Amino acid sequence: SESERLNNMVSRTKKHINHLENALIRINNKVYGVCRKSGKLISKERLRAVPHATLSIEAKQNMKR
Repeated sequence: SESERLNNMVSRTKKHINHLENALIRINNKVYGVCRKSGKLISKERLRAVPHATLSIEAKQNMKR
C-alpha cells in the first residue's frame, strides 16, 4: 500500500536520475541530441520535453510499428 507506493516512487526517481546521468555522458561525448537510430539531430522541442531522449520522434514512432 503506502510502502509499495513509496518504493515505486523511489524506483522511478532512480531510473530518471540514471537517464539524466547517461545524457550527461552523451553531452561529454558530443553525441547528445543525436538519434541513435537515424544519426540525425533530435528536435529541440523533443529534448525540452524529454531531455534524456535518444531517439527522434520519427524513430520512436517507427519502433512502435
